Amino acid sequence: MVRLWCGKLRLWKPYLALATQSRNSWFCSGGGAPSHHLHILKKYGSSEITEMINRYKRNVAGHTLTQNSMVGQYKTTVSPSVAQNVTIETFDSLCIQGNWREAVEVLDYLENKGYAMDLIRLLGLAKLCGKPEALEAARVVHECIIALVSPCDVGARNAIIEMYSGCCSVDDALKVFEEMPEWNSGTLCVMMRCFVNNGYGEEAIDLFTRFKEEGNKPNGEIFNQVFSTCTLTGDVKEGSLQFQAMYREYGIVPSMEHYHSVTKMLATSGHLDEALNFVERMPMEPSVDVWETLMNLSRVHGDVELGDRCAELVEKLDATRLDKVSSAGLVATKASDFVKKEPSTRSEPYFYSTFRPVDSSHPQMNIIYETLMSLRSQLKEMGYVPDTRYYRSLIMAMENKEQIFGYREEIAVVESLLKSKPRSAITLLTNIRIVGDCHDMMKLMSVITGRDMIKRDAKIYHLFKNGVCRCNNLW
Repeated sequence: MVRLWCGKLRLWKPYLALATQSRNSWFCSGGGAPSHHLHILKKYGSSEITEMINRYKRNVAGHTLTQNSMVGQYKTTVSPSVAQNVTIETFDSLCIQGNWREAVEVLDYLENKGYAMDLIRLLGLAKLCGKPEALEAARVVHECIIALVSPCDVGARNAIIEMYSGCCSVDDALKVFEEMPEWNSGTLCVMMRCFVNNGYGEEAIDLFTRFKEEGNKPNGEIFNQVFSTCTLTGDVKEGSLQFQAMYREYGIVPSMEHYHSVTKMLATSGHLDEALNFVERMPMEPSVDVWETLMNLSRVHGDVELGDRCAELVEKLDATRLDKVSSAGLVATKASDFVKKEPSTRSEPYFYSTFRPVDSSHPQMNIIYETLMSLRSQLKEMGYVPDTRYYRSLIMAMENKEQIFGYREEIAVVESLLKSKPRSAITLLTNIRIVGDCHDMMKLMSVITGRDMIKRDAKIYHLFKNGVCRCNNLW
């Protein structure tokens, strides 16, 4: 990230410039790479590292750059007392802690002081900014990366697309993709994954079709993205045809990952018998991931018997995959489901909220409760009835119907409605898979409130708009 003034400062490209301004001068004679870069440089061969350094040296001619407009839009809050101690090591420390907000502020401060941030650090920050609430910061990082790399640097632009994918900004990602003078199969995978993760299955298939029409040959990784896309759209026929074409037309021998993806595609759409037959006919021994996926999706679709059969096989292959919940015949949970997530913050034009049960000590409890009751009444008028099979409780079913309201996404929705601007979209974040009852409810709530609702679950983003979800009820 370079910010130079017209005719006043002439510096080398990213790392070389930074090396002359700090003690991290590992491009200099006798210098060694600092420890915080070793894990990144291990993936490059010696020839690639040399080429990268030489490329930067060839561009040592002065670059007259103007102040980055996007960085200027991102307000910094580094106080004068703290600014005296701000160094590049401060930036590294914030990135290690995952504190992207302060990292971007420090980044802007260092630029104002004439420091030139290197590409490796920027790409690390880009990974931290790959979340919905960090969209504005992501745009800052994007502009700074573009200021450093050549138009043909495909890898850096792939990282930018990946970052925007995590930010739920398909428009920004697509703009980067369309402006790339050249791209590779990795770019296609990243862009397709961006479409799929944000609920744009048809667009992902169109992109794959365009790729083939241009005379390109897909590889195994691209086919995995195709199967993920068909899982989202529920197009089992298309997915099956592409699986057959892998070997017949392109000579790609399906790997275990491909078989796992196709199994998930079939089972997600409710084709459990076909999924079981597909697994049993595999030319290799199915992995525990295959059986675990079939187990979970069988139970999601209500086939308890098949789920139990798969659970027995999972237990034989890897008993650690099962816990008390999955052993009892319910959908297995993962350790990541219990990790405490960082509270979300507001970022226009969206309002973000996390889920939590009713808290009687909440200062706005009364207005939240009144809004809940009003919302509940309108849901009932539209024919919504809570589906108690998705909730585990010791209380009776009738009591459950009365109490589950207010203990799930409704609280997050109501708080978002009360705190956000009228008609603005709201985004709800969770780390577990959305259940059918909640999915039906949120479609109705998008009609009642007149708001676009984006819900991020453990797998994809659901966009609820005018009573319809972009996932087409397949997730």
